[in-house]
Amino acid sequence: MHAPVHHRVGSRQVFAIAGPAMVANLTTPLIGVVSTTAIGRLDDAALLGGVAMASVIFDCLFWLFGFLRMSTLAFTAQALGAGESREQTVILVRGFIVAGLIGAALIVLQLPLAGALFDLMGGSEGVTRAAKTYFMIRIWSSPFAFANYVILGWLVGQARANPALALQVVINLINMVATILLVLVYDTGIAGAAIAAVLSESIGFMLGVIVCRRHAVGGFAVSRATLFDRAKLMRLLAVNTDILIRTAALIAVFLFFTAKGARAGDVTLAANSVLNNFLLVSAFFLDGLANAAQQLCGRSFGARDAKGFADSTRLVLTWGLGFAIVVAVLFAGFGPDIINVMTASEDVRRAAREFLPFIVLAPLPGVFAFGFDGIYVGATWAREMRNLMLLSLAIFFVVWLALQSFGNAGLWSALIAFYVARGGLQGARYPALYRATFAKPQLSCPGRAAA
Repeated sequence: MHAPVHHRVGSRQVFAIAGPAMVANLTTPLIGVVSTTAIGRLDDAALLGGVAMASVIFDCLFWLFGFLRMSTLAFTAQALGAGESREQTVILVRGFIVAGLIGAALIVLQLPLAGALFDLMGGSEGVTRAAKTYFMIRIWSSPFAFANYVILGWLVGQARANPALALQVVINLINMVATILLVLVYDTGIAGAAIAAVLSESIGFMLGVIVCRRHAVGGFAVSRATLFDRAKLMRLLAVNTDILIRTAALIAVFLFFTAKGARAGDVTLAANSVLNNFLLVSAFFLDGLANAAQQLCGRSFGARDAKGFADSTRLVLTWGLGFAIVVAVLFAGFGPDIINVMTASEDVRRAAREFLPFIVLAPLPGVFAFGFDGIYVGATWAREMRNLMLLSLAIFFVVWLALQSFGNAGLWSALIAFYVARGGLQGARYPALYRATFAKPQLSCPGRAAA
């Protein structure tokens, strides 16, 4: 039991976390660009298709386990706010164990997993063969990749965003350099691109452990009883499961969106791919602010600091809205020119310009979708986030069914409705959760309101 402690929260604290997260987000797509360019230089369409297919699979597969970063960040920030320095180290070690178990399970199950996933993707024989080569090698990076999620979450949870950024940039740079050397210099083909991913994640993990050891109070030695505390393990399992389900629903929306776009024809698919790059750019900024919300709200939650929590919420949403307005104006003003740069096809340009208004609109509801996600993660309101995401998923499908006769415009309308539902539902539920979390009778039991 401890009295509430107020930590001043201002824009400086927000951007100390959001700034490095935004920069790190911007470096990540470079991996895909370098891999695609290196394989593309081999002048084999099957290899290029294979790396593209396998990359989509890993993007979705690894995204599904993003709860390792989110829950580690939230629990670490809460422990920081509560002044529990030793518990922060326990959270890190516990996260490593979970990451190792999940990674090992994927390696053991790689053959049936590959069979099921590639059957689902339905590529040509040559593309599938190349993708399987990439998959069977890169799958060995999963324990390291997941451990790096834990390291990233732990560092950001402690408000150490700069070392977290440095590690991400190092991992990305090693990946790019290794890909160029292995694929173009040593002529190892698609296997080289996969080996580069394994190398970068494993070296990143080793460097991450060194960094974490410097900040781990009392070192990594943790008693078995503390590590396997039943109540805390069950809490971790519940939060991780809820975030996993929430992420699966999110992935389902984007996979459905891509599949429906593909069935609408090559021009529509290409136009949607061009416009999705606009969405990614706005997501980089909004996700950086969501990282700030996770840390600041988590810390305030752990400190039982109602004012700090409310200030964090207000600042993240206000700055998010500011960014969204600027991005929307830039998309409206320069969108057509950017589309012309991204594609030489007049048909694709025409189609992309037709649906550009949806892209101009998207960042505004996106502020609340991303912002409240960060707030809910920080407070570990995971069950509510899961339920509201499933309801948003249902709204997405209802809107799509109602508007499917409008073709691609109906599909984009459903996606915007999904953004609106995510942010709107979480925003509507927020006041009740805030009151329940910071009600005076709850002060001696910080985790109860969010369980």
